[in-house]
Amino acid sequence: MSNRLQSSIIINIPRTFTTVRKHKHSFAPTPRVWFNSLPIGMEGNDISISMVASEMVVGDRELLDKKIAAIRSTGHQKLQVIADFDRTLTRYSINGQHGSSSHGLLRQENPEFDAKRQQLYEYYHPLEFSPTIPIEEKTRLMEEWWGKTHALLIEGGLTYDAIKQSVANASIAFREGVAELFEFLEERDIPVLIFSAGLADIIEEVLRQKLHRSFKNVKIVSNRMVFDNDGRLVSFKGKTIHSLNKNEHALDMAAPLHDRLGDIDGSTDDNASVKRRTNVLLLGDHIGDLGMSDGLNYDTRISVGFLMMHPCGE
Repeated sequence: MSNRLQSSIIINIPRTFTTVRKHKHSFAPTPRVWFNSLPIGMEGNDISISMVASEMVVGDRELLDKKIAAIRSTGHQKLQVIADFDRTLTRYSINGQHGSSSHGLLRQENPEFDAKRQQLYEYYHPLEFSPTIPIEEKTRLMEEWWGKTHALLIEGGLTYDAIKQSVANASIAFREGVAELFEFLEERDIPVLIFSAGLADIIEEVLRQKLHRSFKNVKIVSNRMVFDNDGRLVSFKGKTIHSLNKNEHALDMAAPLHDRLGDIDGSTDDNASVKRRTNVLLLGDHIGDLGMSDGLNYDTRISVGFLMMHPCGE
């Protein structure tokens, strides 16, 4: 494949942060290039995007410029955006406090099950980021965690009304410019794939409540719930997606945003055309997010990593 190069952009990185590359899905030790904006533009009917951040660092600015030129030369018809949801499209902090995730915001009618899910989080979350656990074992642990959590949601009788109320009460918000970016891409028929280890139905509800609209170019690849006629969760659809197995091999699970409860079988007829879009803008905040394009035979990829600032910074 041409131009499959691993340079990355890191946004909002603390000045004391040191990057380390251990394998192809990590960031390398790199000279830091700080700048205020990164234009990706073309004239006429083609794409013209400007990403702006207060602090950005690029491992190889010359290589990045070559990638931008390659994307511009082939036009927006070859471009797609693949994005994580939690902490990537949404904000890490809101008013000095950690923002909610699509899993973390959920409140069941029976608080006992919220407590049980919190216990799972306290046990498994440190294991997810442990530097000493081999990736194979860590993957098994993540599958175990997600499986137990989903079982608790079903056992606890989660309803779609509880999802709507949970989102309404949650401290969750999109990063500045997300709505404008989605609108810009929709106008040009540039697909956006939201890959998330969270819950698709909650992500859709966040989009409805926070952006107040859907987008015809946006698809979600995430854990999707199946409800009965009374709006009660009865099962999950398809393979479980966790933090370490997100990739475009799961594209057959992609579905457009739904306008009504129970519409769980969205058309995937255009998935083949998405796979033909071989220029990728990849957005994420977790090392595992770098695998989201693994199933795609891409030519050019620009990876943008959003790093958490402390204390509770964006």
